[in-house]
Amino acid sequence: DAGEGACREQGLTALDAKVGERVLEIGFGTGHALTSLSRAVGQTGRVYGIELSQGMLNVARSRVISAGGGNVALAIDDARALCFQNAVFDAVFMSFTLELFDLADIPIVLGEVSRVLRPAGRLGVVGMAQATPTNAMTEIYEWLHRHFPHFVDCRPIDVVGSLERAGFQITGDAAMLIWGLSVACAVGVPRSTRA
Repeated sequence: DAGEGACREQGLTALDAKVGERVLEIGFGTGHALTSLSRAVGQTGRVYGIELSQGMLNVARSRVISAGGGNVALAIDDARALCFQNAVFDAVFMSFTLELFDLADIPIVLGEVSRVLRPAGRLGVVGMAQATPTNAMTEIYEWLHRHFPHFVDCRPIDVVGSLERAGFQITGDAAMLIWGLSVACAVGVPRSTRA
């Protein structure tokens, strides 16, 4: 089994942020991926991060400053209604974030991601995935989520299917395990071309 950090790193590798790119991370938490993305895009690139929690933003800001991430901008924002203009990002990244949204909100979030991505842009998602067949750990975790949602705030979702239904073509898909729970690492590009 891999840890959360190893899964996040695999997702970052699959996203393959390049020098000069503009990248958005949704739900950056304590900022580990932000520092990796900052190094990847270099001084000619820019990394933006949004989060709902001011506490997380404060921790991430300290981490980014310590790492010398002068090309990173952080804000409190809601992924269901992003504050960015259309087609401004080369890549968007989410790690253990998409499964935190209500199921009805996932298509809205992915629609917003598609809106802010440039036509050739890509989306990288690392998330708890529904396993087929399910295993005991997944069933226990889902039971805990149903009965104690304030403590177990996320649940496994159909990561790849969610992206495909939102109009993304999957270009990379890897499966991992954390404590017996399935994790998907998927990269997709918008199927439709926009002017």
